[in-house]
Amino acid sequence: MDFAALLSAEISRNQAPTPPSSTSASPPPAKKYLSKADQEAAREKAYRDDLAAQRRAQEAKASAKRKRDEEDAARDREREEKRRRLAEESRRRREEQDAIDEARRRKRLGLPPLEDGKSKDRSADSQESQEIPEEELYTRLRSFNEPITLFGESASDRLHRYRRLQRALQSTLDEPKKYPGPIPTTIEPVPESDMKVPPTLPSTLEARQYIYRQLSSYFNLLFVEWSTTLAARSPDVKNSTSGRQASQTLTATITSLRPLIAKLETNTLEDSILRPLLEIVCGMQERRYVDANDGYLRLSIGKAAWPIGVTMVGIHERSAREKLHEGDVQGHIMSDEVTRKFLQGIKRCLSFAQTRWAPEDFGQVMG
Repeated sequence: MDFAALLSAEISRNQAPTPPSSTSASPPPAKKYLSKADQEAAREKAYRDDLAAQRRAQEAKASAKRKRDEEDAARDREREEKRRRLAEESRRRREEQDAIDEARRRKRLGLPPLEDGKSKDRSADSQESQEIPEEELYTRLRSFNEPITLFGESASDRLHRYRRLQRALQSTLDEPKKYPGPIPTTIEPVPESDMKVPPTLPSTLEARQYIYRQLSSYFNLLFVEWSTTLAARSPDVKNSTSGRQASQTLTATITSLRPLIAKLETNTLEDSILRPLLEIVCGMQERRYVDANDGYLRLSIGKAAWPIGVTMVGIHERSAREKLHEGDVQGHIMSDEVTRKFLQGIKRCLSFAQTRWAPEDFGQVMG
C-alpha cells in the first residue's frame, strides 16, 4: 500500500475548493468602524436632504395658498360684480317707480307730463354720479386729506367712503353758522352800543328778531365780563373753596341759560316770559336793579295769592268772592325744571351785574 498516495488523496480531499475567479469587481466589504470624517459627511448629507424636503413642502404649501387666494379673489370679483348689477337693477327699478309715481301725481294734480328728455338727462346725471373714474376718485379723496385706499378696501368700498365724506361735508355746509361765545348761537350778535332793549315787546316780527339778537348778545357779553372778573383773581382765591364755588356757579349759569338762547333761536319763547325778561334786562342795562328784581319776582313767582291764613269765613258764598283772584297771575318758577333753571340763571346774572356795574342811585341796590 502506497502511503504517500493515500496522504496526498487525504490532503486534497480535506482542502477547501477555491471559488472561481470572476471578472466583475466585487463590492468592498462593509467597514466595521467609521471615522469621524465619514460620520460628519453622513450627518451633513442627512441635514441637506431634510432642508430640501422642507423647501419642497414650503413651495407646495405656498403654491396651494396662491391658488386658494386666486380662487378667493375670483369669487370676490364675481360677488362684487353681482352686487353691482343688483344695485344697478335696483336703482333702475326705483327710478322707474319714481317716474311712474311722479306721472300719477302730475296727472292727479292736472299738471302736464314730464318730457322724456328731462327724465333721460336725470338718469344720465345719476349714472354719472354713480360711476367715478379711479384717478378722479383718488384726486377727490386727496382733496379731503384722506388716503386713496385702505387695507382690504375694494373699489366699491372706496366709492362709498367718498360718498360718506361728501355727505358729511354737505351737511356741514348746510348747517347754519354759529357765532362763538360762552353760549355759541346761530343768532347774529349786535355791537355793544346797540344792545339796549326796549321795555315793551314790539308787535312786528322783524323787531322781535332784533330783540332776540340784543338779548343773546347781552347775555354773552355778561358772561364774558363774568369770566374776565373770575380770571383776574389771585391764585390763592381761585383755589379756595369760595373761589371754586364761584367758578362752578358761572359754569352752571351758562349751562342753565342754553335752553333760553335755544328758544330765542327758534322763536319759541312764550310772550309771558319774554315781556318780563325785557323788563329785567332793561332794568339791568339802566342799573335799576331793584326794578329788575321786581320784574324777576313777577316772572318767577307771579301775582297768585298764596294760601296763607283764613281764605273762607262762613258756610255761604259771598258776593264778589270770585273777584278776589281775578288779577292773579301764576308764575313760571314751577312750570318745569328747564324753566326753573334758566330763571335761576337770570337771577344770578342780575346779582353779578349789580357788582360789575354798580348803580349810581344807592336806592337801586338789591338787599
